[in-house]
Amino acid sequence: MKTLVFGAKGQLGRDIIRVFGQDGECVGVDLPEVDIAEPDAAAALAREVQPDLVINAAAYTDVEGAEDDPDGAWRVNVDGARRVAEAALAVEAPVVYISTDFVFDGRKTVPYEPGDPPNPLSVYAESKAAGEQATMEANPRHFIVRTAWLFGPGGNNFAEKMLSLAETRTELRVVNDEIGNPTHTWDLAEALQALAATDRYGICHAVNAGSCSRFEFAQAIFRNAGLAVKVHPCSADEYPTKAARPRYSVLNAGLLEEITAYRFRSWEEALRHYLQRRGYANE
Repeated sequence: MKTLVFGAKGQLGRDIIRVFGQDGECVGVDLPEVDIAEPDAAAALAREVQPDLVINAAAYTDVEGAEDDPDGAWRVNVDGARRVAEAALAVEAPVVYISTDFVFDGRKTVPYEPGDPPNPLSVYAESKAAGEQATMEANPRHFIVRTAWLFGPGGNNFAEKMLSLAETRTELRVVNDEIGNPTHTWDLAEALQALAATDRYGICHAVNAGSCSRFEFAQAIFRNAGLAVKVHPCSADEYPTKAARPRYSVLNAGLLEEITAYRFRSWEEALRHYLQRRGYANE
């Protein structure tokens, strides 16, 4: 299978290239060579590559920045998404759109199901929810895959930020009232590969098993990396942000597991794998 990946330089895109490249040809592109929001850019590349599958892992992910730049977020996450989906349709390929737990408002107390209605709280979240809809409208053969709390080597993510802070800090305060599913980019890439082998189009969730607070996640990062950093719990209200975030955004990945027979390992096990890749010796 030949796969075309937009957003190939991002933390997820890099692992998609690695995982999909093991069993087939994988063509990855990103800025500056291809801007998915530019008219015909995605379509021209799809005509040239003639892929069997198109994955849209390109996104405007600056949650805070989107509040001041809604046009920029919409341009990539909605207009770009539509153009990628249309480009895939033109070469008779299905499209994968990577979405987010942020499309939900966090008011539930049990894991969100794929059929739960989105209720985004921020500009970024609104743009991702609209990107889902644009993708679905543009290409009937679509996989809308929501994930959460992604971490991978070299990415701009919570785990990398914690490891960076550990270089200069011995104590940290981390919020304990935001709950979600830490998800390793490697595991998500494997799940996407399993899903793409089916024709079960629609919306599904893809996250590592289990959930935790940001505080618990930070503790696990330092413990498994062998770093002596003391973590103190605090409320998100103590660190107000421009963009509202869901307090509880745990996703249920059961549908994807049922469709594919792929089984997500626990986020703790995935974290240990990630730290090994980063060169940390696990305890």
